[in-house]
Amino acid sequence: MSSTESGARELVAGALEAEADDIADRWVQLQLARTEQVTDLSEATLREEADGLVGAVLGGLQSDVPVERVVATHQDLRRAVSEFSMRRARKGAAPIATSMAVLTLKEALLAAVQRRTRDGDELFAAALLVNQLLDSAGALCFDTYVEGREEIIRRQSRQLLEVSTPVVRLWRQVLAVPLIGTLDTARTQVVMENLLQAIQEHEARIAIIDITGVPTVDTAVAQHLMHTVNAVRLMGADCVISGIRPPIAQTIAQLGIDLSTILTRATLADALSAAIELRDTPATATLTER
Repeated sequence: MSSTESGARELVAGALEAEADDIADRWVQLQLARTEQVTDLSEATLREEADGLVGAVLGGLQSDVPVERVVATHQDLRRAVSEFSMRRARKGAAPIATSMAVLTLKEALLAAVQRRTRDGDELFAAALLVNQLLDSAGALCFDTYVEGREEIIRRQSRQLLEVSTPVVRLWRQVLAVPLIGTLDTARTQVVMENLLQAIQEHEARIAIIDITGVPTVDTAVAQHLMHTVNAVRLMGADCVISGIRPPIAQTIAQLGIDLSTILTRATLADALSAAIELRDTPATATLTER
C-alpha cells in the first residue's frame, strides 16, 4: 500500500470514527430528501441501518484487507451491505434506488473528511478511496438485491402453487386434489409432493385428481398426470381422475393418449362414489378389474 493510499485510509477512517453519529444522521437526511431512495422505512429504521453500515465501513477500513477487496471479503461489512439490500428488497424498493441509497453515503462521508483537512491532495486521495469503497458496496448491494428478489419470487411462486393445489381429505382413506389452470412441470412437482405427504399422513388408499378446472389436456398434461399416478402407486395407493368432460375425452382420444390403466370419471361426485367403493374392495383386485 502506498503512503498516499495509507494516509487517505487513515483520514477516512478517522472521520468515520470521530463523526460516526453525524455521518449517519446526514446520510439518513439525504435519503429522506431523495424520496425515490426510501420506501416505507421509518426514520428510526433508517438510522439503525445507517449506524450499522457506518460502523461496518469503519471496521473494514481498520482491517488489513486492501480497499479494493474489503467489501467482498470483510465479513461484517459484506453482511451489513447484504442485509441493507435485502431489507430494501423485502420492502419492494427498486434495485437502482437501493444501490443509490448506498452511494449517497459518499456525500455524507466526504463532507466529514472535508472538515478534517483542506489539503487538496489529501482530499483527492480520500475521494478516490471513498468512491472505490462505496462503488464496490453499491455493486454488491445491487447483486444481492437481484438474487434476493429472485429468491423471494421463487418462494412466493411456490407458496402460490401450494395454495392453488390443496390436498383435501374427502373420506376416510380418500383424498382429492382439485386442479385449476395449467398443469406444468413445476406445479406437477408441488402436487406430487403434497399428495404423497398427505397419503402418508392419512394412510390413504385412494387419491382423486380432479381436472375439472384444467382448460385443456394435451400430451404434456397427460404425462404430468401419469407421473403423479405412478408416484401415488409407489406409495401403495391408487388414483381416480375426475373431470373428464366430452371435449377433453375427444382430445385424449385424438392424441392417442393411453389412460386405460387409470380409472376415470366425469365428475368429482362420481369419482368419490367410485373411490369409496374401491376403498371397501379387497386390495388384491386391480383398478382395471374393478
